[in-house]
Order: sequence, then structure tokens, then C-alpha cells
Amino acid sequence: MRVAFIGQKGLPTITGGVERYVEDLTKQLVEAGHEVFAYTRPHYTDPKLTSYNGVNLISLPSINTKHLDAISHTLLASIHATTQNFDVIHYQSIGPALVCWLPKLLNRQVKIVATLQSRDYEHQKWGALAQWSLKLGEYLMCLFADEIVVVTEAMVRYVKEKYNRTATYIPNGANLYEPTGADLIAEWNLSPDSYIVAISRLVRHKGLSYLVKAFKNLPTDKKLVIVGDSSYSDDYAEELRALAASDDRIIFTGNQTGETLAQFYANAYLFVQPSESEGLSLALLEAMARRRAVLVSDITENLSAVGNTGFVFATTNVADLQAKLEYILANPDMARAKGEEARTRIEQNFNWAVIGREMAKLYAETDRKAWIAASALEAR
Repeated sequence: MRVAFIGQKGLPTITGGVERYVEDLTKQLVEAGHEVFAYTRPHYTDPKLTSYNGVNLISLPSINTKHLDAISHTLLASIHATTQNFDVIHYQSIGPALVCWLPKLLNRQVKIVATLQSRDYEHQKWGALAQWSLKLGEYLMCLFADEIVVVTEAMVRYVKEKYNRTATYIPNGANLYEPTGADLIAEWNLSPDSYIVAISRLVRHKGLSYLVKAFKNLPTDKKLVIVGDSSYSDDYAEELRALAASDDRIIFTGNQTGETLAQFYANAYLFVQPSESEGLSLALLEAMARRRAVLVSDITENLSAVGNTGFVFATTNVADLQAKLEYILANPDMARAKGEEARTRIEQNFNWAVIGREMAKLYAETDRKAWIAASALEAR
């Protein structure tokens, strides 16, 4: 099948969970023999790059601002896609879904699949107009998409209750990584098991301020490493750095990619995700796949990822977070055991090889439904 992906900034991944999702999913689809295309933005992916891991890259311009980047690029990509004889157009997230109806208007034969990763309008970086637009995107996704993919079972229930649509649960995944070295993190004077890590965009709903406050009260020689950059949220990033300024154990590395990022994951004593709002976090799944013990806030999405294999604290509760950190630091054998359990859970429940097959099956089923519907119309 000819499948096009719209909504991601580009490939290969530099930052962003959507980009990571598209990169890993498209790799599986290419290996299964599908012809895959991904639309990219020139500020993220070099326009001269026309192929990556077997995926055909199509560069189109965008208005590179906080509110117009995604929608301007998605609009152009949606128009262009109707001329390319794609079998399936797969939209990523509710913002790009604002125009998922357009290909249907211009080409009734194309099938639309849309992934609802999270309710992005709950994220605190968005103003009232942006929140309204994202809610509209969710509504239009559930109105026009032939198939809706959700990444948690709780979201299946949400879509059914709010929109009376049956969504398909296909979770995000992680690759099953082998051990890696620690030479690249030595730049920050780090060694295996010498630090706690959070890997996240520096945006308010990720809850990093709670982690910094809790860590500052810990009597430990371990460091806290925060890997990531702001995303139209420089004020919050500055607030975080000011909060951490009195503690030289807290390190901000900025955005990291490739082998350096892999080493930050693989050598951490503990991975912490203190989010107030999430989809099914790829960063969390990546840490679990690397046999790291994980400590997460008790929001539904985090709990659906870790099951019984992780440590949990009450969301936004700094005292509880501090207590859980103290307990995990005092019990290294338990931390290692939980890391092994987490790896097994990834292999059994969030394996990209299985997820890729499920998505390809959904595409084929979407195509079959469309053929049956068209045949019924012709019979009339």
C-alpha cells in the first residue's frame, strides 16, 4: 500500500514524541513492503533529504511560528497528498486533524486514518484560541477519519462516550535495546547509576518543577539530569533553572539525540516522569525498554504504560515524590528488579514489530471497508 504520514515535523527525529512515533512506525511498514511517504518541514528536516530508512520524504514549507507551523504545513501537505494516489493518509494528533476532511473533499477514494495521542488542549502552554482549535481538531478527527487510532484503552472509552465512535487501540512502542557505553555522558561527569534522569520537553505540564523541588531535599550524592529543551516555553525553562540554581547536583543538558541520548537513558539509576498530562509517553517506554527502573505520576496514561513494573507517586505531590525517591535510592536491588520487569513488559505489550503489523492490518481493513461501501453504492 502507498501510505502517507502528515502532522509530524520531519524525519529523522531531532525532538518530539510524534516524530519518534512516525520514525519507528514507518520503519516497520517499510520492512513489511509498504511504500511509505512522510511530509517534512524545512526548519526541521533538510529539504535536500528525500529518503530516510526507506521512507520517501516530501518537503513543503510552513509558517514557522508557535501557532501556524503545524496547521500551515498540514494544509499544504493535505492538498498535495490528494494528487499522489495514496491509499491511506495517516494524520498525527488533533492539531493536524483540523484539515483531515480536506483529502476526502478532493478525493473520495482516499482512506483517512488518524492517531489521537493525547488531549493536547489540556497542556498549559496553549491559550484559549489554541485550545479551542485543538478541541475542534479532535472533533473533526472523530467526524471524518475512516479509522481512529488511540494509544491507551482509556482513550477508547473516551472516544466512544464523547463521539460515539469505535476507536482502535494500538499503543505506542519501543525498540528492544541492548546495553550501550557511557563515554559520551562523561562530558557531564556522569557514570553508570550516578544520576536520576528526566527526559522531556521543558513545558509546564511535564511537571519537572515538582521533581526539582523534591530532589533538592534529598540527601544523596546522585545527580538529577534533565535532558530536553523548551518548546515555545522559554519562561518555564528559565523558571526551572532558577529553581535549580542553588543545587549544583542538578544538570540541564539541553536537547540530545542519537548515541548521547541513548547513553543518558541506559546509564541512569532511575527514570522519572512527573507529568500532569501525557499521551502514552515514548520517553517512558524507551526507558523501560532499556531496563531502567521508572517512577511516574499516577495519571492514567503513565499507569497504563508501567502496569505493576514501575514506582508511582501522587501527581503534583512533592512530598510523596520525595518519599518515593528516598525509598528507591535506599533499595537498589529492588530498582534493578523493577527495571528487568519493565523490559519484559515492553517486549510483551509495546513491541514495535507487533505494533507495525497491527497498523498494517488496520490499513488493509480500512481499504476493505471502503471497497465494500463503494461496491454497495454501485449496486444501487
